Amino acid sequence: MFNILVVDDSETMRAAIRKVVGMSGVPVGEFHEAGNGKEAMAVMEDAWVDVILTDINMPEMNGIEFLRRIKGDEVYSNIPVIIITTESSQARMEEAEALGASGYVKKPFLPETIKMILTDVLEKAYAQRMKEIPAEAAPESDEEMDF
Repeated sequence: MFNILVVDDSETMRAAIRKVVGMSGVPVGEFHEAGNGKEAMAVMEDAWVDVILTDINMPEMNGIEFLRRIKGDEVYSNIPVIIITTESSQARMEEAEALGASGYVKKPFLPETIKMILTDVLEKAYAQRMKEIPAEAAPESDEEMDF
């Protein structure tokens, strides 16, 4: 079971990502949400998370600053972070990658894209735990999630 944190200032987008993660077949223990990086840091003080899916453009603390804080913290630095954003700046994506982002998904996205990246990132970070999960056929959908 994996504890997942979704960080996005859009409640609608958080709900969509939560739904897609549920459809992915990844076994979720706890699902946490935050509206920006500052809220996410507070969530992480009270709950352990195994993977973070975050937007870049958010108020108070954006995704790049949040990523910088996580990767600079000894306790959180090994948590994989997947960027899910409308951001199209190549320089911004290179900055996220240099800071240690594990994956990137561009909005709008297909559910399969989230499933593929999430599974790949979890397999790399938690190989032993993923081997213990029975292979399940998760529902497939060609419907693009555009929020």
